Amino acid sequence: MRSILRTALGTAAATLTVLAATACPAAAADTPYDVLVFSKTAGFRHDSIAVGTQAIRDLGAANSFTVTATEDAAAFTTANLAQYEAVVFLNTTGDVLNDTQQTAFESYIRGGGGYVGVHAAADTEYSWPFYGNLVGAWFASHPAIQQANVKIEDRAKAATAHLPQTWTRTDEWYNYQTNVRSTAKVLATLDESSYTGGGMGADHPHAWCKTIDSGRSFYTGAGHTQESYADPAFRAHLLGGIRYAANRTKADCRPENGYTALYNGSTTGWSQAGPGSLTNSDATLTTVGGMGLFWYSAKQFTSYSLKLDWKLTGDSNSGVFIGFPPSTDPWSAVDNGYEVQIDATDAADRTTGSVYTFQSANIAARDAALNPPGEWNTYELLVEGERLQIFLNGVKINDFTNTNPVRSLAGHIGIQNHGTGDTAAFRNVRIKELGGTTPTDVTLQAESFTTASGVQAFTKAGANNGQTLGYVDPGDWASYANVNTGGATSFRARVVSGGPGGAIQVRTGSTTGPILGTVAVPNTGSWSTYANVSAPLTGVPTGNQTLFLTFTGTGTGLFDVDDFTLVKTATPGTGPIKGLAGKCLDVRGSGTADGTQIQLYTCNGSGAQNWTVSGQTLRALGKCLDVSGGGSADGTKIQLWTCNGSGAQNWAYQSADQTLRNPQSGKCLDVSGNNSADSTVVHLWTCVAGAANQKWTLP
Repeated sequence: MRSILRTALGTAAATLTVLAATACPAAAADTPYDVLVFSKTAGFRHDSIAVGTQAIRDLGAANSFTVTATEDAAAFTTANLAQYEAVVFLNTTGDVLNDTQQTAFESYIRGGGGYVGVHAAADTEYSWPFYGNLVGAWFASHPAIQQANVKIEDRAKAATAHLPQTWTRTDEWYNYQTNVRSTAKVLATLDESSYTGGGMGADHPHAWCKTIDSGRSFYTGAGHTQESYADPAFRAHLLGGIRYAANRTKADCRPENGYTALYNGSTTGWSQAGPGSLTNSDATLTTVGGMGLFWYSAKQFTSYSLKLDWKLTGDSNSGVFIGFPPSTDPWSAVDNGYEVQIDATDAADRTTGSVYTFQSANIAARDAALNPPGEWNTYELLVEGERLQIFLNGVKINDFTNTNPVRSLAGHIGIQNHGTGDTAAFRNVRIKELGGTTPTDVTLQAESFTTASGVQAFTKAGANNGQTLGYVDPGDWASYANVNTGGATSFRARVVSGGPGGAIQVRTGSTTGPILGTVAVPNTGSWSTYANVSAPLTGVPTGNQTLFLTFTGTGTGLFDVDDFTLVKTATPGTGPIKGLAGKCLDVRGSGTADGTQIQLYTCNGSGAQNWTVSGQTLRALGKCLDVSGGGSADGTKIQLWTCNGSGAQNWAYQSADQTLRNPQSGKCLDVSGNNSADSTVVHLWTCVAGAANQKWTLP
């Protein structure tokens, strides 16, 4: 939203333009770059290598990159690799690099280089663990060449945005030794019912992307046949993967699990508020006219991760609204909720990634993560109570906390159709509700590292699991892949030191990644005396990350680390409030009008019983639990009311006796007449020690 002037804008017809499946140049010319195509084979040799190499040369000539093709592994030196933005393993097979070459290539990737694996790249370097992590999954078997249906799961990446939801083609279809979904973003899967010989079942990944420290990896299982490389759709698929690996297009390639589709072709549960509309074609919503709001009216949300893919045409404008109550007036979302802006051409506090007029994004981080108009971008809006973190293409660009008692991040979500001439498209709107449970602390044995430098496992008496991470000197480090860091607020380690001691730095991404926290390790008295040390963490990313421990100090033999724990803190509670006879605090009739009566009712999981504890307020359906008129007399009505920050909406939970007390009156939330029948009203009443009708359990 560029302004909040309530002008009536005319509508204009718009139709979804489906991108043609051609290997045309990118929407905006990329900064020139260099690609190395490597096709050495030590096993089966594909007859498509020559035509594949030529196809990549053709793509480069049309899309701003030069191609060097080689089958000489001597090209894998630190100095030579440094001149390339991406390396394509084109149908390589077997053991193709020696130890020195492997070291150079691993350093290149971890330092920010790009990798593209095509088809038999998964049939390569089986004895090299780093390569297995890089490619994602190794080849297991394949049936005969035949036609199959490829289901495009993510149509927001450059490699897949041009493809239909079902891509039918002929190729050799690989089965893999493992499922890559837990470590990579799956872009496409195989429909095993469409061909014979599939061996992975209902979830059969076929193409994916991922990050390795600062580097990027893209893999496609396609590309066995010569005919593949003449197919415009496959050539565009390959081009998109190369552009991602070369860091010429941005993408959120973090693993993604547990999301529920709110929109992926079906608009069930959605409503239009105000003028304009959105067309719905090819599982894509495209804005028409406005200013209006297409909002998910079926349910309100509290703590959640919302992801959606969006694309602008030219200097267009739109936004994503969250935390607003139900209304047919689009201005209710403006006045009561928050807008996460999409348009990148406005002022800092109202540009892409900003919380519109409330807080600017980190502009430098935003600019580094943003794809230009004509290309797709992905948002994650992570709402944990009244904290909103905004991720653009996997990069955190804003961290906002709502402190306004009248507003809340809990409520409905919606996407804006801004007005005539502002064309925005949306795909794959999905959500994962987080609930209010306490996240599980993560404890790791320090010696069970993924990779390390300088340190090694040391068998030691008194150590948990019998070993420590030992031989720690300044500059050493250890990494741990796929650690669930989300929600971690502090770091605790069990250490032992008869030496000078030092410090542990906690990082993510790489050995030079941001320091999340530093914990001092003292001399514990001897090499057999263990102690726990801890420090707070800040800026901790969500999801699974590669965690790095880097070690500092003076001298040698600083300390050993036995194990360490990421300590996590519960998010604000969200869910039912249970009282007398195990029944739930309920908004009568799911009404949202100010003054709606609050009652006791059999628990049913509805939004009328879904409460969020936010500071001293209790919120449901976008409004607050309220003492009518701020009264203090016994029997005063308890109602739903627009949040206003008054003392009538403050509630303090007393864990000792399980009461909910209104501090302003000093009285308790009470079930009238100690009656557990459905629809019994709740009211304000003098607190009575031990009264069952005043006991409540919060989420």
